[in-house]
Amino acid sequence: MHKNKKTYLSILDILVRFGSLFCICFMIVLFVGIVGVIFFQGFGALNLDLFNWQYNVENLSLLPALINSLILVCLSLMLALPLGVACGIYLAEFARKSWIIATMEIFISTLSGVPSIVFGLFGYLVFTIFCGFGFSLLSGVLTLFMMILPLIIKTTQEGLKAVPIAYKEGGLALGASRIYVVFHLLLPSVKREISSGVMLAVGRILGEGAALIFTAGTLAEIFSSMFSSGRSLSVHLYALLIEGLYTPQAYATASVLVLLAIVFSVFSGLIKK
Repeated sequence: MHKNKKTYLSILDILVRFGSLFCICFMIVLFVGIVGVIFFQGFGALNLDLFNWQYNVENLSLLPALINSLILVCLSLMLALPLGVACGIYLAEFARKSWIIATMEIFISTLSGVPSIVFGLFGYLVFTIFCGFGFSLLSGVLTLFMMILPLIIKTTQEGLKAVPIAYKEGGLALGASRIYVVFHLLLPSVKREISSGVMLAVGRILGEGAALIFTAGTLAEIFSSMFSSGRSLSVHLYALLIEGLYTPQAYATASVLVLLAIVFSVFSGLIKK
């Protein structure tokens, strides 16, 4: 009986190892395949005309959309990162357990998975129409801010919960205040988790199209003010594909978008180290 159980566990261990290895190899092949096709098609279509300062029907420049995407990323993170980290700290370290806090955490988790088109519709009705901002950078940034805020809150909160309790107890035992312990002991310990949350937020901003069409608009120009309209790289890609005439330029835009995401990922890894 004991021998049969041991044999069963050995077979199960082999199956689990094989299954894990198969999943890892499958994901690597899938990633390399997708990125390889995009780069193969996109790099061949890249030319200097795509990086002209102004867009027109002849050059189909992606530079205005690239600059707009960077502006959207910076402004959205400037709003969401401090508030998201602060809310995560409060929920993990200072909030007393009650039905209000429990309900708030459920809402935050739910908002993290809400489709972007819903945020786009809300941003269109509230910021574009009700507040009178129109199709503008401000409407787009506020909509993206709402989208990424729950993600940063959740990653910060979960990271703080995973920190060993000895960190907190040791700091308090030495006479440090609770605020000092949080900001000088606990928060530095979760910088990797916060960086991961920021990278997920950046990826969502870069790949966002549906919400920005209804808020920031589709004008192929660089944002000149907070109330001017413009398109991001993902919206630019959508606009090229939907016309059906500029597939090579669309692949070129997609390759630049993927490359930009990789650059942000590498930069985040350097910050972690």
